[in-house]
Formats: sequence, C-alpha cells, structure tokens
Amino acid sequence: MRKFIIPLLLSILVAGCSLFSNSDVDAELDQRFASHNGSSPVEVDHSEWQLILDDYLIGDTESGVNLFDYEGLLDDGRDPLDDYVSMLEAIDPLTLNEQEQKAYWINLYNSLTVQLILDNYPLVSITKLGSNPLEFGPWNENSTAINGFELSLNDIEHRIIRPKYNDYRIHFAVNCASIGCPSLATDAYLGSTLDAQLDAAASDFLNHPRGLKLQDNKLLLSKLFEWYATDFGDNQSSILATLSKHTTPETQSALTAFSGSPVYEYDWGLNGYCSEDGGCSE
Repeated sequence: MRKFIIPLLLSILVAGCSLFSNSDVDAELDQRFASHNGSSPVEVDHSEWQLILDDYLIGDTESGVNLFDYEGLLDDGRDPLDDYVSMLEAIDPLTLNEQEQKAYWINLYNSLTVQLILDNYPLVSITKLGSNPLEFGPWNENSTAINGFELSLNDIEHRIIRPKYNDYRIHFAVNCASIGCPSLATDAYLGSTLDAQLDAAASDFLNHPRGLKLQDNKLLLSKLFEWYATDFGDNQSSILATLSKHTTPETQSALTAFSGSPVYEYDWGLNGYCSEDGGCSE
C-alpha cells in the first residue's frame, strides 16, 4: 500500500499502460472494433516486420532482455518500418478472423511504439515523451488511424485488445520500449501460432527476475501485476496461481506457500541497444 498520494497517482497513470484514454469521450469506440469475421481465411503478411526484428532486435546475454537497435534502423533508413505500418493501417481488421485480428493489433501496437521512439530519438525513456505535461508519457496521443478512426496506443491496448480478447497474456506481448516491460518478441505474432507465442512470452517474462523473483522470503513482481491485477485474478492468491502456470515447478511451490505482500518494481529505461563501437540508443 502506497503511503503518499502522488506515487499512487503515478502508479495508476503509467504504462503503455495508463488505464485512461484520450478517446474516453467517444463512448462508441469500444464497439467499433469489437467484431471479427470468424470465417475469414485471410492471413496478414507480417514478413516485413519480421525482417526488421531479425535485423535490429538483439538479445542481450547479460541482462536477458531483448534490446532494439533504434540507432541502427535510423542509420539504415526507416522506410521498411513506415511501409509496414502503412500496410497495417490500410487493412480493415474487422474482416479478419479472431486470431489474425489479435495478432494484427499486437504487431500494430509494437511497430507503432518503435516508430514513436524513432520519431523522438535519442532519448533515455519513453516516459519523457508526450505533449501534455499533465499526463504520464505519450500513450494517450493519437498515433494511427484505422478504418478512418484515430487511435492512441492506449485505445489499442485498453479499449480494443484487453476488453475484446480478455487474455492476460496480452500484457506479455505488447511492448512499451522499456527494460521493465516484457521483451519485444523475436518473431512477429501470427494468427496461426498465436497461442503458443503468447504462452512463450509469458514464460520468458515470468522466469526472468524483472517479471518475478523470489529471494529471502520476499516476492518481487513487475508493476504490471499491480497496474493490471484484475486481469490476472480476483485476489493475491488467484493472481499468483495465474502467474505460476508459466513458471517452473519449484517456483510454483514457492508461490503457493507465499503469504506476504509482494514488492513491485519497474525499470522505465529505454530498451535500446548499445553497440561495442560506442553506438548507443540512449
């Protein structure tokens, strides 16, 4: 329990992550993208995003976090990323089946986030962005238009993905360009392999110390599980039971026995790659 009002408000407002949207006044937005075409055979081509991930996403062996070479992409030219985002923006997601649609929104969110960093590079944290000094970060600012409707990153995450799919694993897939966030996946999300990919993302994060760590009878958890507690369970016991599904048997036993209060942490540092020759995204 936080002791001061200001930290509590920051905790509520954060993340790719704020629970509020600049489109809250549009009561219909939640329904505009609520449907899908269950019989659609269409498969969205995410190969261009895959090439970008192959070239610029680098697994850091020391930290265990996937880092993005923003500087390298800028040096080589960002046209492939911008072309990919434009391609997604031209698609009507309502024509896709549910799994293809779900993968579409995740990849759109992640590629828009990379685009946002490139637009403002260099920087030390995405939290430094945003034109409204009363808001934490840039997540409420419009960043794309789909089917003629302007959407912010918060709209995509909190008014489309979360309410439509009701899948806590989404939190392990959308990336907010920060060290504390679940890593940007090395593979583009695809409708045909989505469930396995989401399970892998959950396992990767929850078996890394920034996601979950048991030490000296203390439980350290990512703030994701504080900000979005209700997505994972109704109380601490059910939340830990959800998390344990993606951990080792040893960790599962420890979580079952744990009865204290977790400590929540998050690192907002940019997930930028620093090359050996001195190039750095920070």
